[in-house]
Amino acid sequence: MAATGTVTASDPGTAFKLLLCCPVGLPRSRVSVKFDQSFDRIPHPDAALEESISEIWNQRLQRNPSLYNGTKFRYGGSALHYKDDSKQEYRVSLHLGLTDYRTFVGTNLNPLWEKFLVPSEDDPVRCQHMSNPLGNGAIVETSDQKIIVLQRSHNVGEFPGYYVFPGGHSEPQEIGIMGHQTDEETIAPLSEQVSQEMFEGIIREVVEETGVPASSLTDPVFIGVSQREMNVRPTAFFFTKCDIDSSGVNELYCKAQDGYESTKLYAVSVEELRGMSQRMPGCHNGGFALYDLMRNAAKSL
Repeated sequence: MAATGTVTASDPGTAFKLLLCCPVGLPRSRVSVKFDQSFDRIPHPDAALEESISEIWNQRLQRNPSLYNGTKFRYGGSALHYKDDSKQEYRVSLHLGLTDYRTFVGTNLNPLWEKFLVPSEDDPVRCQHMSNPLGNGAIVETSDQKIIVLQRSHNVGEFPGYYVFPGGHSEPQEIGIMGHQTDEETIAPLSEQVSQEMFEGIIREVVEETGVPASSLTDPVFIGVSQREMNVRPTAFFFTKCDIDSSGVNELYCKAQDGYESTKLYAVSVEELRGMSQRMPGCHNGGFALYDLMRNAAKSL
């Protein structure tokens, strides 16, 4: 079910808000995507603020000429569709537009990011001037009931040394999307492709970041969307089980990892994870909260 809630923390970077909670864990068949230009970012009416996007990107480029301005899916909200009046069974439609890394750096990562926000209780309205690319994260449970957590390296720009779940971003280029289609016949199958890419993309991320083979993972289920309070960054979370135990996963990671994004893999109990969550970026801290809601829902069945 959809729900929202904000959790603050002593480290502002770890505070989060839950934008969408699906504690039953929705399979691919119950998650659809509405991919449309209407969910793209709206430019801010303040011309100077808009101009700062280019300025910040150019500063970043000077420091790091290898930066690449790739396209991303932009999160523009969601809708619930109930099967009947009992409101027991539902499916989720995620509203996605397009954005790019340059705009993300210039809005969400802008020192003036709060100035881009609109005062509103409705999150898509509040964030309409933000890039808000939709990240993805996976809660991976090993065969001995441990959760996989990675420690970010000190080479990364955001939250170096913090703990995160495996993840990244679904990539529009993976399915050949370079821009929006206006042809009605193309839009529906394209939305279907985007939805499929979300589920296939998260498995790819887990395989790339941990070294576990895709064949060892169950089909992922969608458990919700969390948002980091600091710079309102949204992330979709999925849950999957791995048929390899924690020591086997550690061995695979040692052989696979390139050491750029992460430097260590931990396979931890839920209690250990609770302690580590104070050193997680807010969006991932929110992912742990979504996993906790899923576990509690399973217990009450």
